[in-house]
Amino acid sequence: MTKPDISFEFFPPKTLEASFRLWDTVQTLAPLDPRFVSVTYGAGGTTRELTRDAVATLHKSSGLPVAAHLTCVDASRQETLEIADAFARAGVQDIVALRGDPPAGQDRFEPHPDGFANSVELISALAETEMFSIRVGAYPDIHPEAQNARTDVDWLKAKLDAGADEALTQFFFEAETFFRFRDACAKAGIDKPIVPGILPIENWKGARNFANRCGTRIPAWVDQAFEKAIRDDREDLLATALCTELCSDLIEGGVDKLHFYTLNRPELTRDVCFALGITPKTELQNVA
Repeated sequence: MTKPDISFEFFPPKTLEASFRLWDTVQTLAPLDPRFVSVTYGAGGTTRELTRDAVATLHKSSGLPVAAHLTCVDASRQETLEIADAFARAGVQDIVALRGDPPAGQDRFEPHPDGFANSVELISALAETEMFSIRVGAYPDIHPEAQNARTDVDWLKAKLDAGADEALTQFFFEAETFFRFRDACAKAGIDKPIVPGILPIENWKGARNFANRCGTRIPAWVDQAFEKAIRDDREDLLATALCTELCSDLIEGGVDKLHFYTLNRPELTRDVCFALGITPKTELQNVA
């Protein structure tokens, strides 16, 4: 089996304990030689400053290519581009550009009066700076705000045409979901890379709630399998097996890159990578 290139997503720490967890996660996964790691924004842009600090620290101390998430939420165009410029000054050359989720208490995204109306506008502005490699989100299952699957494909094409270089998908549970989406994108004329997003399931209840919020379809057999595994105290074993099988099916279907949503809990992601034949290659740099 061909070994895929991999990347990892982290979220910025809000407490000292979470900072240690993030650093432990980086130390565990960095030796697997990811092509990049990304750091998220919280819902509604709530971790904007934490994201900026985490990105700068990781870039300086780990030696890994770091992609910073950037959204349109609750900021003017000038403020958003100033944040991007600060990333560039810190040496960051990769951005994951997203519309972003609405702030707490809001049902729908409402653009800032002086802000970007959507992700396409944000991507276009970032592309004009010629400072970044730009990645965007994609949705193999229908986005909750999309009219249908075609809408998601058309919107992805618009983002890539605006200047994005690559798409990272929302997580999904069956390889066929990704393959159908990939075929639809190819039919629409999309020829830039679309990388499957993989969620190793540390906690089924949490993953199930997350899937329901973001529109990811949950196959009945997955739900039933986890219910039984939880009763038998074998949830971790099932999670590792299912995630490894999903990745293997994707690789057999021609996928050569995988993006893991680690939730800052590295063990399951590491175990899946090991099962795929991805072994440590480098040691993390010492913090200066």
